[in-house]
Amino acid sequence: MEMEIDQRFESRLEEAFEGNAGTRRVVARQARDLADSGQFETDMDRKLTVAVVVENLRDAPESLALPEKWNWWMGALELAYGGYDRFRVL
Repeated sequence: MEMEIDQRFESRLEEAFEGNAGTRRVVARQARDLADSGQFETDMDRKLTVAVVVENLRDAPESLALPEKWNWWMGALELAYGGYDRFRVL
């Protein structure tokens, strides 16, 4: 069963990627905001889950830090669908 974006998400990010607690917290907050917006589910016709996020972040270039991986994915979604720039980590 897929886990929805929640407090456990930060732990999953820690297991999957390097980075400090602050960067994991920021990425997790943006993922929760994206999930709450419903935009991903509408555009992709699937729920935004922890597994979906981790899978897509793993597709980003390995040399990128966690927030850069998130922004890389948001950039791809922005190009494909529009409206994802607001979820980037600044």
